[in-house]
Amino acid sequence: MFLSGTGLAEEQPGLKNQDLFKINGFVSQGYIKTNRNNFFGHSNNSGSFDFREIGLTASLRPTPRLQLSGQLLHRRAGEGSSGGVHIDFGFMDYNFINTPSAEIGIRLGRTKNPFGFYNDTRDVPFTRPSILLPQSIYFDRTRNLALASDGGQLYGESRADWGNITVQFGVGYPQVGDRSTELSLLGQIPHSGNLKSRASYLGRILYEQPSGRLRLAVSGSQVNTGYDSGEGDILNSSGSVKFYPVILSAQYNAERWSITSEYALRHFRMSNFGDPKFEQHLTGESFYLQGTYRFSPSWEAVLRYDLLFADRKDRSGKKFAAKTGYQYPAHNQYARDFTVGLRWNITPAIMLSTEYHRINGTAWLSSLDNPDIAHTEKNWNLFAVQASYRF
Repeated sequence: MFLSGTGLAEEQPGLKNQDLFKINGFVSQGYIKTNRNNFFGHSNNSGSFDFREIGLTASLRPTPRLQLSGQLLHRRAGEGSSGGVHIDFGFMDYNFINTPSAEIGIRLGRTKNPFGFYNDTRDVPFTRPSILLPQSIYFDRTRNLALASDGGQLYGESRADWGNITVQFGVGYPQVGDRSTELSLLGQIPHSGNLKSRASYLGRILYEQPSGRLRLAVSGSQVNTGYDSGEGDILNSSGSVKFYPVILSAQYNAERWSITSEYALRHFRMSNFGDPKFEQHLTGESFYLQGTYRFSPSWEAVLRYDLLFADRKDRSGKKFAAKTGYQYPAHNQYARDFTVGLRWNITPAIMLSTEYHRINGTAWLSSLDNPDIAHTEKNWNLFAVQASYRF
């Protein structure tokens, strides 16, 4: 993809006009079926076709050092993403240094957040290892918040015989204007105001062997949001929601198989809302182990175990349930997901994927798709199919 680098080949003599401007795109349609609870629409019983992604990506390189990239996206994913067209990302990328051994540059605009292995490529179906990424780390209910920020990002890469190190650091304003993000951060607290974006910070250091066999990364961020009170609001405008996720990532790639694992701690803090019962300080924990096997260039399978605790000091959720007077069940606070999937690359441009999830717990479910979140079922199954085309 254009956004992942600056294109060393494009700096060579003989650059063709058609290489200066590129347009790519993708279209995908998914079907989700659950036996209990809802995911990406009313998926229970009859299933849901409310999972659709259409993207148009453009890249312009006016000079060898400057590149402009952007993507328009239409995304339908249940009540949390009801369609429309918006700017998924759009930025200017300027290369100060680009040699065979080093690269340094800056990106300005709506830049992708370098977080874990998959966040900065999660918008395109072909770049995901499965239809749904591990929800313990790559929450779809807060996708807009996680995907991109409005601001700037410095990046650099050192290339040597022993491996490549890429460093990225960004300062920006997260996207918090959607209803799904608001509910995820404020929960079921009745309110009439809105979250507001504040300057936030994030970074990633990634090591990769020249062969690509071993990849290691550390990612972290400080995400800051404020609050604007509404008329008659029980929350005051001095309130803030902050969280500090840290992710450790590791991947080993062989000729036919890959093993990937990521572990995350997510410190979450709500404060200054004017009522002690709205004060919240906790640390969530996430982990997944994933194996991918490539039978041939056309067929590959994925097997994954994904684990999420909303509060690592209350892994069973019993303390949470007791605190709420048992209005909310303990299984709202954790999720264990066993996934098996199969992918068929019919042609380089057409892909068909399918996967099955056996899930215990509902910690990553959206309350928009499940308005009565207190009465969700603890044990449930999810089946997904997705057809994708790119050009």
